[in-house]
Amino acid sequence: MPSRAQILEFLQTSESTAGKREIAKAFGLKGHEKIALKALLKDMAEEGLIDGRKTAYHRMGGVPKVTVLRVAEIEDGEAYAIPDAWSPDDATPPPRLRVVEGKKGKNGNRLPALKVGDRILARTEETGRGWRAHPMKKLAARTEGLMGVVEIDGAGKGWLAPVDKRVRTSSPIADMGGAAEGQLVIAEPAGKSPRAGVNVVEVIGDPLAPKAFSLIAIAKHGIPHVFPDAAIEEAERAAALPLSADHREDLRAVPIVAIDPADARDHDDAIWAEPDGNGGYRAIVAIADVSFYVRPGGQLDREARKRGNSVYFPDRVVPMLPEVLSADVCSLKEGVDRAAMACHLRISPEGKVTSWRFTRALVRIAHNIAYEDAQAAIDAGDAPEHLANLWGAWALLAAARAARDPLELELPERQVRLDEEGKISEIRVRERLDAHRVVEDFMIAANVAAAKALEAKTAPVVYRVHEVPGREKLVALREYMKTFGHSLALGQVVTPGLFNRMLKDIADESEKAQVMEAVLRSQTQAYYGPENAGHFGLALGSYAHFTSPIRRYADLLVHRALVDAYKLEQPAPTGGLPDSSGLADRDRADLSKVSDAISKAERRAMEAERETIDRYVAAWLASRVGEVFETRITGVQSFGFFATIVGLGGDGLVPVSTLGQEYFSYDEGAQRLVGGDSGTTYAPGDRLELRLAEANPLTGALKFELPGGEGRIEPRGARPAPKVRAKPASGPMQGKRGRPGNIRHQGRKR
Repeated sequence: MPSRAQILEFLQTSESTAGKREIAKAFGLKGHEKIALKALLKDMAEEGLIDGRKTAYHRMGGVPKVTVLRVAEIEDGEAYAIPDAWSPDDATPPPRLRVVEGKKGKNGNRLPALKVGDRILARTEETGRGWRAHPMKKLAARTEGLMGVVEIDGAGKGWLAPVDKRVRTSSPIADMGGAAEGQLVIAEPAGKSPRAGVNVVEVIGDPLAPKAFSLIAIAKHGIPHVFPDAAIEEAERAAALPLSADHREDLRAVPIVAIDPADARDHDDAIWAEPDGNGGYRAIVAIADVSFYVRPGGQLDREARKRGNSVYFPDRVVPMLPEVLSADVCSLKEGVDRAAMACHLRISPEGKVTSWRFTRALVRIAHNIAYEDAQAAIDAGDAPEHLANLWGAWALLAAARAARDPLELELPERQVRLDEEGKISEIRVRERLDAHRVVEDFMIAANVAAAKALEAKTAPVVYRVHEVPGREKLVALREYMKTFGHSLALGQVVTPGLFNRMLKDIADESEKAQVMEAVLRSQTQAYYGPENAGHFGLALGSYAHFTSPIRRYADLLVHRALVDAYKLEQPAPTGGLPDSSGLADRDRADLSKVSDAISKAERRAMEAERETIDRYVAAWLASRVGEVFETRITGVQSFGFFATIVGLGGDGLVPVSTLGQEYFSYDEGAQRLVGGDSGTTYAPGDRLELRLAEANPLTGALKFELPGGEGRIEPRGARPAPKVRAKPASGPMQGKRGRPGNIRHQGRKR
């Protein structure tokens, strides 16, 4: 008979699932020896040495060789998972397995990138550095298609109506999980086949309740929103760190001001300027010294790294840092001492930043002021001197910006205002003031200075990169411009000014809006990376994010690099916090992994914020279905076009089947629909009046129709039963409601 130690070793080293049969075979046991083995395994289970069933034993605290795992977190682009059904008692935490991605799965194909909440079938192994999991297959996870609202049909059957507008079908509910009709829930597949339906695993509540829309986005995108106790405790210890001017530049007497939105939840930055007597200005950009409080290697840093950035919704913020830091100790509040990283700038009469210096400072903000109030004081001519000086310095920076000629696109920002009960009180486009431009240009100057200061020391830099548009997109833009009678010469060096001049030459506002949409689509997506490829949109050769470390991990990394490069380390803190506030060794050696991870986190946040705004807009419009609005077309496809309400936003579809009896050809090159009989065209940028036919707050989806009523869209839930139509012997394919529905495509074969 094998000993307990031999059985444990066998379970740990076995390449496959090991049950009683495999153990008996490995040790050559027969007959009565198998009975003795059964008793031994039972004793080992009772002693807490092993866990599992007769067909799949594993060492207690271990993991089966092949099992289902759930991705619990993403750190630096690497996934970490835990067993999907962890059975030990609560005193034993589930093991954390590093998922080795990038290899081919069971079917020979590469598995798609994993995100939090995904479930995988994986082969596991325990190494000297911990558990590892090798994915074999990605399983149905609790993803966006499985979040929805419970609906009950006439027969009493439950259905899950999805909240994602890309998912167009409801799923039968096999297990209600205690949910009631109308509740927002999370579900998972009940079996391999879609016919098996779904099981409700979590009830969120009223889908239209205040804060529900942001909860949908948080759950759908797997955004971490609950801090572990260890991270909160570390944040509280960090918040208690004493501040002293002994090791900092004392700037408390300088009237530095923080200009922010009136509803700002945190204050990263503050600015000051005064004339230097030679036609230029001395300036200070003071940024919260987050690196003093959040140090590499701690639980707090691990959480911030995992989140990548704060996520802002109309009803809440999911902060990168616990509120004791993000909303209090790190926030630059009026009249209190705060730790800051100070960027000292010299601005020439031509608006060029001629020198810079970085220090760790102690500041006392003279004034927290809203953009609107600062602008009103300037416009009234009675602004205090320190505010007037900021506008004076900005006049120089703005002149240098104009000479640089960065990309100028008018991109309106929607703002949702809520009342005290969390209900929508107003949705509007945020007004763009000079005060916004003042702060923006000071921040850009500090960001450039940070990048160049690190380059001067050949230190690691997390650059903010925006590459030149690719030739394929530029060729498509050139072909599109030909439809307007304009040319785009691609033989020259492509600069932002090329697009600016093209837009200035267009007098017609409708046409300009169309071209602006096309220029925006031609641009590449900005990202973070350790290799400098410049920032095309801002027309800058070196650019790094330095000014928002409360809400962006990239900025925190830049601060740490400056601490290292310019020897700004503070004395080691007490309270069990990590000693260093510079870069971690792994980041000093390679910034590519963390740069890639925070770029993905940024895209996740942007998508979640945009979808939530769309849901609020749809909720705001739900009571106005049937009204006619002025809209602008934002995109055209073969199946119809998308339009947005002018001044409000929210994209809605106008199906081509509702445009009347005539055929509409899709001109792909010009991105427009053209009526075969009337010559009516629908193209991006066109303005037209449309009736709102549907507004779904849960998905954020809108549908419009022509005001004349042709092809009217019937409200969901009120459509008549479909009629069976005879197939025509010849003639065109029949579209919806018996109308001709074929679309001719120009410029490509189908």
